[in-house]
Amino acid sequence: MPPRPPDVIAMLPARRPPGPGSLPVVSPAESTPPPPPADTSAARSGRRLVIKLTCGAERPEAANQAVTVAAAGVAAGAAVSLWLTGEASWFALPGRADELALPHAAPLTDLLAAVLAEGTVTLCTQCAARREITTGQVLEGIRIAGAPTFVEEVLAPGAQALVY
Repeated sequence: MPPRPPDVIAMLPARRPPGPGSLPVVSPAESTPPPPPADTSAARSGRRLVIKLTCGAERPEAANQAVTVAAAGVAAGAAVSLWLTGEASWFALPGRADELALPHAAPLTDLLAAVLAEGTVTLCTQCAARREITTGQVLEGIRIAGAPTFVEEVLAPGAQALVY
């Protein structure tokens, strides 16, 4: 068994106010952005990072990288929205993130918890239905929503979207 990697969450830089190096604005739209997480510095910063994770245990590096970037975004003060779609849908269930173990990477469970603490985690409606996952089964704090909500988030002023 490889040695446990350093705690990536603890190594992330402290939150900083927006300024040089902030996330770029991508295609602002004439729509009302979704509400940010309640009363956090991420909510007050105005920076939005929307990450769509489309793979699961079959692509462990991509899955872990997406959630690492989401956790880093939270630590940087961005309002983070992580979407679990396709095979990543399984990570919405208790214990499933524990099954992904990647050498030299922070545990997926810890990263997901960091995003849930200050960001938003959403399970795709259709993806959940195809896997017979219901709201009563998912981790506390994970919502189930569909394409209209995703589109609203990525078209919001100040949003940067990444797909893994």
